[in-house]
Amino acid sequence: VLKKIVSLLAEFDAVALVLGLPYNSDGTESEMSREARRLARNFSLSIDVPVFLQDERVSSYEARGRLWKRGLNENEVRKLVDAEAAAVILGDFLEWKKLENAKR
Repeated sequence: VLKKIVSLLAEFDAVALVLGLPYNSDGTESEMSREARRLARNFSLSIDVPVFLQDERVSSYEARGRLWKRGLNENEVRKLVDAEAAAVILGDFLEWKKLENAKR
C-alpha cells in the first residue's frame, strides 16, 4: 500500500496527503479514528509531503446526496459513493485550509 501511495503522490505531483478521520457521530474518538491517526503517523515518517487528517463524519451522507441529485440510481450510487465521499473530504479540507490562510 505504501509503495502505491508513494507512486500516486509522485504521479500527481501531490503537495500533501489528506486522510479521512472517522470520528463517532458525537465527535468522540473511535477505534477507527485511532487507527487512522496511527496510519497518518506512519505515512508522515515514510513520505516527503505533509499528512493531514480531516473529519469525515458526514462525508458519505453528503456524497450520497450529491449522487442522487445527479439522477443516479441506487446501484450507481453504491458504486460511486466512496469516491464521492473522498471528494467531499478533500473539499472540506481545502475549505478549512483556505479559512486558515485567510486568518494569517
